[in-house]
Amino acid sequence: MTRTEPAETPLGDAFHLYDTTLRDGAQREGITYSVTDKLAVARLLDELGVGFIEGGWPGALPKDTEFFARVAKGELELKHAALVAFGSTRKAGTRASEDPQVRALLDSEAPVVTLVAKSDLRHIERALRVDVEEACAMVRDTVAFLTGEGRRVFLDAEHFFDGYAFSPDTALRVLDAGASAGADVLVLCDTNGGQLPLGLAETVREVKDKTGFRLGIHCQDDTSCAVANSVAAVQAGATHVQCTANGYGERAGNADLFAVTGNLVTKLGMEVLPIGGATELTRVSHALAEIANLAPDTHQAYVGSSAFAHKAGLHASAIKVDPLLYNHIDPSSVGNGMRVLVTEMAGRASLELKGRELGVDLAGRPEALTNAVRKVKDLEAEGWSFEAADASLELLLRREVEDVSGEEPVTPPFQLESYRVVLDHRSDGEVVSEATVKVHVNGQRVIATAEGNGPVHAMDAALREALSPHLSWLDAVELSDYKVRILPSNPGTHAVTRVLLESSDGEREWTTVGVHGNIVEASWMAMCDALVHKSLTARV
Repeated sequence: MTRTEPAETPLGDAFHLYDTTLRDGAQREGITYSVTDKLAVARLLDELGVGFIEGGWPGALPKDTEFFARVAKGELELKHAALVAFGSTRKAGTRASEDPQVRALLDSEAPVVTLVAKSDLRHIERALRVDVEEACAMVRDTVAFLTGEGRRVFLDAEHFFDGYAFSPDTALRVLDAGASAGADVLVLCDTNGGQLPLGLAETVREVKDKTGFRLGIHCQDDTSCAVANSVAAVQAGATHVQCTANGYGERAGNADLFAVTGNLVTKLGMEVLPIGGATELTRVSHALAEIANLAPDTHQAYVGSSAFAHKAGLHASAIKVDPLLYNHIDPSSVGNGMRVLVTEMAGRASLELKGRELGVDLAGRPEALTNAVRKVKDLEAEGWSFEAADASLELLLRREVEDVSGEEPVTPPFQLESYRVVLDHRSDGEVVSEATVKVHVNGQRVIATAEGNGPVHAMDAALREALSPHLSWLDAVELSDYKVRILPSNPGTHAVTRVLLESSDGEREWTTVGVHGNIVEASWMAMCDALVHKSLTARV
């Protein structure tokens, strides 16, 4: 691959959306990418349409060296992005052409190279232990050598904002050394992440006016301002912005690629992605979280599952009239969707909208709606929570409509006669639960017993043994997640347990809830709701 410019992006080379997830993002505590992971991440970023993908530091890290080698052999074909190798300038007192690390950048065969160079006088003198003249020579020699070898070069001016505040002349001399040697973009780095938007934007504007250089921005999130700082820098004249997926990075992280892109596209009207690319933001964000083995941030701007979730009844009333009254953008423009949450705060509008979302028509049925609102509030007061249990809420709403209108009842696929769970602590120390269920299904009385590593597991196994011969769809259903919360109780009363059960049939997932003073009974409630909900779709 030899392309050095982003492809098929409306703004083309006039604006760079640059991703450094595979290098800077990989420095987040808890993230370890294999080479295969890195290839998968790069493919997803390319599908999204970012302009540049920084693959890592060849020559410094074996996995990064292997990554570039595998790319060179054809394991990664990029349609939109240009691949970037990251590295440092030559060492002091050497020639760039003889520096092994600089040679490794060439050997990577990446068409674009980003060089990091210190631009803070204190770092130059104390960390590099050279004078400013030699620091600038290190930049000039390395940039000139790489551009002479046909590489496009960007220069990351490390600690620029701190350095510019301490010694403006030194910071500008480092930028000039890179520009005069042929660097295309001079990237101003808030390496310590200590800047605030107004001050950072003022510095970017001032540097641009003084130098006329093409400037980029790279922000860390130590003040929780990395996204705001990045957008402010763009508004001040930066035309190259460096980000990481979901804000991954060391310490507090980096500027979040998805929030920055969402702001550029929807707020500033900048077409930084291929046409239609913004609708892929949510999908790609969640896919990259899976590769990083991190749960997606539900409250992440633009792409989080709660980014367009509404809980207050006042909000729902307005949304019923026009969804944009309480959404800052159309959620579908970034591949997300709006949700209405039903809690004790819910009013009639919230429940009517939620019913519509779940396929239960409450419009024109004021009695059913009134009853449902009252029941939800009463149950929430007892510890139930329907906010994350849509399946149980749907069953509740259907039953209220059924009671009022006489529609087809929500019939469970079985009737419970009784269940029993015992704990067996054996002589060898093994602890086993045993459950027996007695149910009526298809006109038959069935008794089944099974063991499990816990009471809920044993009960689930016994119920499956009893029902599997009668319910053809049951084998496809599995318990995919189980959460228990002990709720605060009033003095003198027993503890209340809330169980959230997530089930899956391989095609979809649904969540049910049960609340009781006994954890086994709470689990049974949630388990029964899960099967009843599945039976509704199985009949369709």
